[in-house]
Amino acid sequence: MIDQTVDDFSLPATGGRTFTLSTCRGSTVVLYFYPKDSTPGCTTEAQQFRDLHPQFVKAGAIVVGVSRDGLKAHENFRSKQDLPFDLLSDSDELLCARFSVIRMKSMYGKQVRGIERSTFVIDREGVLRREWRGVKVAGHAQEVLDFVAQL
Repeated sequence: MIDQTVDDFSLPATGGRTFTLSTCRGSTVVLYFYPKDSTPGCTTEAQQFRDLHPQFVKAGAIVVGVSRDGLKAHENFRSKQDLPFDLLSDSDELLCARFSVIRMKSMYGKQVRGIERSTFVIDREGVLRREWRGVKVAGHAQEVLDFVAQL
């Protein structure tokens, strides 16, 4: 998928909006997939993207978080963490499937289907330039920012 144009998509977003990729042409898009709102790892990741958000904006990037949670959970999470970017609801897993982020994971000794923490950077022309899969939260947002800043 790297160096290929990402097909357009639209998903419901926080703030009563709809996020459509094609309307972001001219900006770099950081699309980060995370398992679940208000869980420890996902909260830490969102906080790191939040804290670096002014630098992402300065670098011409739009940050967007994606999970399977509904908009009500997203709105609560966004408000509680004071997130300056939108969260997209992919309850039908259509975008998750397109980016192949659904995996079998072990949780408390049981196999469960869930989102593998992953981040994708789409350039100003809509071309996928970088992907991270199986992300470890510590330092990840900074690594993404460093990549975006040199695009």
